[in-house]
Amino acid sequence: MGDERGKARGERMRRTPRPRRSGTGAPRRRGREPRLTRVPRARSVVAATTGLLGLSSTKRAAVLALVVCALALTVAVPLRNYVAQRQELAAVMEKQQALAAEVDRLTRERARLADPAEIEAQARARLGYVTPGEVPYVVQLPAAPQPAPATGAAAGVPWYRELWREVTEGPR
Repeated sequence: MGDERGKARGERMRRTPRPRRSGTGAPRRRGREPRLTRVPRARSVVAATTGLLGLSSTKRAAVLALVVCALALTVAVPLRNYVAQRQELAAVMEKQQALAAEVDRLTRERARLADPAEIEAQARARLGYVTPGEVPYVVQLPAAPQPAPATGAAAGVPWYRELWREVTEGPR
């Protein structure tokens, strides 16, 4: 019976609202409230800064920086190879397109030169050929008069050679 009374008193004490310390006067929620234990201040600072795996925030930052650097180095080499191969592929594709255009041009020229009339026109224009029975005429225009060779610096002779010529031969 004493045991029951202790339980009832404990429940009654828990259910009675406690006054709020903030002074607002609002009643607290009823129910079981967690008990707070007092932790010494030095311990709470260490507990607040110690987190994952018991490492301080500085050590965690160092580990994170190390992991990021390792990932960057792991990705850098394959990425560099990828970019180099893409550039090489672009250069090869450009060269292939240029060669395909050259093949097309040469194919058109071969088709044009397969015509006997074109071959005859080329032989007349380039080589001066004529068909049997034709009389070829070659018109020769007079050559343009050559300017008189200039003397001295205008002819491209250095000044010291011109001076030596005047010393040995005399002035003109």
